[in-house]
Amino acid sequence: MMNRIFYRYRLIILMLLVAASMLLHSCDRPSAISLLDNRVKTGSEVLLDNYLDELEGLSVGLVMNPTSRIGDTHMLDTLLSHGVNVRALFAPEHGFRGEAGAGDLIEDNIDTATGLPVYSLYGTTRKPNSEMLSGIDLLLFDIQDVGARFYTYIATLGLVMEAAADNEVDIWVLDRPNPLGGNYVSGWTLEEEFESFVGPYPIPVAHGLTIGEMAMMIAGEGWMDSERKPELRVIKMEGWKRLMKWPDTGLEWIPPSPNLPAFDNAFFYPGAVFFEGTTLSEGRGTDNPFLTLGSPQTDLDDMDWDELSLLNGVHLLPHSFTPQSIPGVASNPKHEGEQCRGLYVELHSYQFDPVRTGLKIFATLMEATPDAEVNPFLYRLAGTRKIDRILTGELDPVTLDFEIEPFLRQREPYLIYK
Repeated sequence: MMNRIFYRYRLIILMLLVAASMLLHSCDRPSAISLLDNRVKTGSEVLLDNYLDELEGLSVGLVMNPTSRIGDTHMLDTLLSHGVNVRALFAPEHGFRGEAGAGDLIEDNIDTATGLPVYSLYGTTRKPNSEMLSGIDLLLFDIQDVGARFYTYIATLGLVMEAAADNEVDIWVLDRPNPLGGNYVSGWTLEEEFESFVGPYPIPVAHGLTIGEMAMMIAGEGWMDSERKPELRVIKMEGWKRLMKWPDTGLEWIPPSPNLPAFDNAFFYPGAVFFEGTTLSEGRGTDNPFLTLGSPQTDLDDMDWDELSLLNGVHLLPHSFTPQSIPGVASNPKHEGEQCRGLYVELHSYQFDPVRTGLKIFATLMEATPDAEVNPFLYRLAGTRKIDRILTGELDPVTLDFEIEPFLRQREPYLIYK
């Protein structure tokens, strides 16, 4: 009997030690406020709780993708289960249910689960036309953005708002968190010369706005090519604060695109995306895009590693990798089948500026790669040619002034959350 009690207490003590060890270990990984049951409630959840009755009698179109979920259920299926009259679906880059890879053109099709028509907004048409919107009273836009200017969902948002205004269709944006946080703003503001689908508005690389706030700013600043303003309504989140980064929200990470499988990839994406405008690999075709960087010719020396070791928030590891074509994720990635040398970015914190850190790594790897070349896409991503001055060593990305103050003042009237 005494032995049984002794072993029981020994087991309890062992369990407590393991729990304490796990708690201490968790402090080593990026983390912030633990909300536990105090999870952020997204705009889609608030819609179901408070505004579902306002959809009665309306013909509804949905602009959504795989992130348009509540728990394990797609918002389309949830709305149909509540008797909402959904008439048409609109698919941004990657498709309505996430069937397409980055840059893959999407064709109009039929959603096999529901039989509803799916109109492509990432093919020959990027803006809904009158025929697509015929009979539609209301558009619901529910997509998880990443918080970076070159992520194409905000370009799609603006074009959908233009179409809604032109065709006198109301639009509701079901708000979701900015994963990078509402206080994080960094990078150059887009210059008009470089306006494109990956740079539709004069905003910094990281803008710090939710998708709902972005919609309000697009309309309020007159960034739409329409004589009318849209009948716009933002269904606000509950519980989201500007200081929150994704782990603080208590929400499950659902990849907003196949090459951002985890939040770490998305957090570093605004600083690593510049590799896409060069001959170096940004890691597409590997398990960790935007954290895996290099090329067959990259050769970092001891001085490079010493300089990179001074960067805060990251641990950079020498890394060899061979990009492979991955259907639906990375078709024909750069240096497919070739062994590349470079580095792997391991995040130790989210308390650093990924744009500045990414640009420092970018300049170092470009200098360490004899055959490295840039292409015009680099300037559409950066939004300026000033990035050349980083590549020449004239400017240090860790200390340079991005001059974001005018944008911070400009965005102030559109901020919904504290």
